[in-house]
Amino acid sequence: MTTTLSKLSRSIRGKVAVVTGAAGGMGEATAALFADEGARVAALDINDDALNRVCARIAAAGHTVRGWPLDVSDGEAVGRVIAAVGRHFGAIDILVNNAGIGARGPVDADDYEAKWQRAFDVLVTAHVRIIRAALPFLRRADAARIVNIASTEGLGATKHTSPYTAAKTAVIGLTRALAVDLGAEGITVNCVCPGPVRTGMTASIPEQDKREYARRRVALKRYADPEEVAHATLSLVLPAAGFITGVALPVDGGLTVKNA
Repeated sequence: MTTTLSKLSRSIRGKVAVVTGAAGGMGEATAALFADEGARVAALDINDDALNRVCARIAAAGHTVRGWPLDVSDGEAVGRVIAAVGRHFGAIDILVNNAGIGARGPVDADDYEAKWQRAFDVLVTAHVRIIRAALPFLRRADAARIVNIASTEGLGATKHTSPYTAAKTAVIGLTRALAVDLGAEGITVNCVCPGPVRTGMTASIPEQDKREYARRRVALKRYADPEEVAHATLSLVLPAAGFITGVALPVDGGLTVKNA
């Protein structure tokens, strides 16, 4: 018989995991990975048709999943849907705030303030509302975990992305502050900062431009697959990760450490 020397669990089997923006890209990869690992997944997204497709794929693999359509910028809907998730599963153990949008434009553009407001509504305020709505359930969990998806844009800046960059920087600040606020309750709060990833937001970038950007900027010389980001998220929600909180983890192929 093999003797186990370690005592901390690396399993999320049976945990209830809420993933927003689950209908594609990193959210879909996270929902699928968590389901593969035995979690019961609540998949939330504004795109109802794509969400149904993702849930059907996960269910066809024999996993437990249910989808709820949600516009995360709708405060009333957030409270209603999170409460419904908690009632349906009887718990919320893990929350991944992944839903996002792009927001680009020069500061003197006519529609700049609208883009700024929309970026903060979806990328920051929604995170706060979802966390607040989920807290009564998370407080009853044995190893409650919150992961916010930020970006390497929160660690630097790209030209004409100030609404997005400011919002993602705010996500990192929110993560650190809530890690302090909730730490005494054993709730960890971390964020993942993806670099260039092959998702719907980057699909319009020509392949040649992707290759050139990766060659110049990324130590690993390529874009990430969404599942690679999902595995980083998984590492932060494990019961064994109970002493990791307030972290902004770059998953960027070495983009933020490469000088030239």
